[in-house]
Amino acid sequence: MSAKNKSHESARNVMGSVASTAVLFDGAVRRACRFISSFASACVILMAASQVVVAAGDAERGAKLFRNCLACHSVEAGQHLTGPSLANIWGRKAGTAKGFMRYSDALKNAGVVWNEQTLDKWLKDSRDFIPGNEMSFSGIKEQQPRQDLSAFLKAVSEGKKSLAGGMTGIVKINLRNPNPQSEVKSLRHCGDTYFITTVDGRTHKFWEFNLRLKTDSSDYGPAPGRPVVVGTGMQGDRSAVVFASPNEISSFIRQECQ
Repeated sequence: MSAKNKSHESARNVMGSVASTAVLFDGAVRRACRFISSFASACVILMAASQVVVAAGDAERGAKLFRNCLACHSVEAGQHLTGPSLANIWGRKAGTAKGFMRYSDALKNAGVVWNEQTLDKWLKDSRDFIPGNEMSFSGIKEQQPRQDLSAFLKAVSEGKKSLAGGMTGIVKINLRNPNPQSEVKSLRHCGDTYFITTVDGRTHKFWEFNLRLKTDSSDYGPAPGRPVVVGTGMQGDRSAVVFASPNEISSFIRQECQ
């Protein structure tokens, strides 16, 4: 075979190898693309499913979780405790519950409106979300309980959910019509002791440090001029005298020793 023919044969062999390699490469690329496409689709589906699971808060579970909040919050409109009522919280601007006067400046000026996103951030870490707020709350790290609580509060705001039996964390006694054993007839102070005489004629003695003077201006509070004594200690050594308003306290107490 002449040198020229050998050169042509070598060229054809090279071209054939290149073509075969190109075919193999193309097939590999196509298979890789199909795999990547399938993997990407699976990822999209999994991500979507994950988002659905996280977003699906359960109001029933949220109602049970809310029992932990009852010491400070009510879901009855206008019934404020240590914290504001959370009735109608959905879509409400933070720091604006009608009749609640104990908001921090940080919360009042935050410009936050309560919804799924803002409540989730607040429940996770209120101090980080609104620095300077005064709520004593360590936060909920798990997302599902936060979503459940949000679902419950949304359902309450929409009138679709309430707490069983109007359950509240602090059971407020109706002091408007007290019995003779509870209505205070007179209250005097001598030395380190308060002497409480009730309408039934009995006199009760309390160390001044163990007697609290309180006011309750709500519909459950005592009638003006008719304070009520309420036990607050497990052993009967602590009580509170509840007045209708602050200006009654000093005028009602006599500084007198007998």
